Amino acid sequence: MSLRRQPPPPPPFDPEIRLVLDGLGLAAGEPITTGTLRAHQVRDAVGRPRPTVEELRCGGRFEVEEVRVPGPPGGPEVLLVSARPVGVAGPLPLLYYMHGGAMVMGNAWSVLPRVLREWALPLGLAVLSVEYRLAPGVRYPDPLEDCYAGLVRALGHAAELGIDPDRVVIGGKSAGGGLAAALALLVRDRGGIAAEGKARSPLGQLLMSPMLDDRRATLSAHQMSGIDVWDLVSHATVWQAVLGDRFDSPDLPPYAAPARATDLSGLPPAYVDVGSAEMFRDEGVAYANAIWQAGGEAELHVWNGACHGFDGLAPRAAVTLDARAARTRWLQRLLVQSGPEAESDSASEPGAESEPASEPASPSRG
Repeated sequence: MSLRRQPPPPPPFDPEIRLVLDGLGLAAGEPITTGTLRAHQVRDAVGRPRPTVEELRCGGRFEVEEVRVPGPPGGPEVLLVSARPVGVAGPLPLLYYMHGGAMVMGNAWSVLPRVLREWALPLGLAVLSVEYRLAPGVRYPDPLEDCYAGLVRALGHAAELGIDPDRVVIGGKSAGGGLAAALALLVRDRGGIAAEGKARSPLGQLLMSPMLDDRRATLSAHQMSGIDVWDLVSHATVWQAVLGDRFDSPDLPPYAAPARATDLSGLPPAYVDVGSAEMFRDEGVAYANAIWQAGGEAELHVWNGACHGFDGLAPRAAVTLDARAARTRWLQRLLVQSGPEAESDSASEPGAESEPASEPASPSRG
C-alpha cells in the first residue's frame, strides 16, 4: 500500500493504556517544531528531574558514583553514572545504558531508579548510564561517539570498575535503543574494543521501542502519527536537530540511523520490543527481521495495544508487567548462558540440559 494514500485505521489501544491516554490527552499535545524545541527541552528538564547520588543509593542498597572519562577525540569528557548492588561480589556483568528522549531530551540519572530496581538488584548487575550530549547543541556523530568513548573506558578498565568485560549488555529505550543499535554496529565495524589484551564485543543488545529510522516512511509512522504519543512533525524535528544538513540525505551512514544498515551480520543477540499501536512498530519489527535474515539472533516482542513509552505511562497495566517480565527473563537467560556456572555445568554434564533459571521477582512499579 502506498503511504501517500490514506493510511488504514490504527490498531486499538489496550484498554488500560487507553484510559491513561484519555486522561492525559497526550496524543493531542503540542508537536515539537524547530520553534518550540527549546521550550520542550525546558519542560522536560523540569518534569524529569535528576535524582541525586544519595537518592540513587536508596538507603545504602546501591553503590553509586559519577565517573568522568575521556571523551571522543576533540570532545569533552563523558560522564557515566555508575551503580551496583551493595554486597554483591564482582566482577559483575554490566548493563551499559543509554537514556531516551529523542536525542534532544532526557538525562542519565532519571532512568536509573527503575533500571536499578528491576535489573541491577535482582540480577546482580552493575550499571553504567551515559550522559551523552544532546542535539541540537551537537549533531551526529557526537552523541554516538560519546557512548562509544564511555564503552571503551568501561571495557578497558573493567578490573578497576569491577565488571566482567565478556558480559556487557548495551541497551536503551527509544532514542537510547537506537543509540544502542548504532553502538553495536560501530563496535562490530571497528573490530571490537581492546580490553585485557583482546578485542571485546557486547554480549547482547536490549532495544526497547528503538528509534532506528530517520526516513519516516513506514506504514506505522503514518498510521499512528498523532494517535500515538509521538507524531511525524515531532519526529522530523528531532531527526533534523540530530542530523543537521545531513537530514534526509540518501547516503546517511547506518550509525546515524541503524535502519539504513544493509549488513546486520555479526551483531550480538538482540532483544527488540515495540507496541502494536506505536509509530516505531514497523521499524523495530523490520530490524529484528533483518537480523534473522543475516543469520543473527533476535527476540522480538510486539505488545498488543501498547503505545510508545507505554511502560512509563501505565506502569501497572498488565501489558506493562508482561513486557518488563519478558525483558528481565531475556537478560537473565543471556547472563546465565554466558556465566561461569554455565561453563561448569557444561563441563560436568556433557550433553545435559541445564535446569531452568528461577523466575525473576514480579516487576515493580516504574
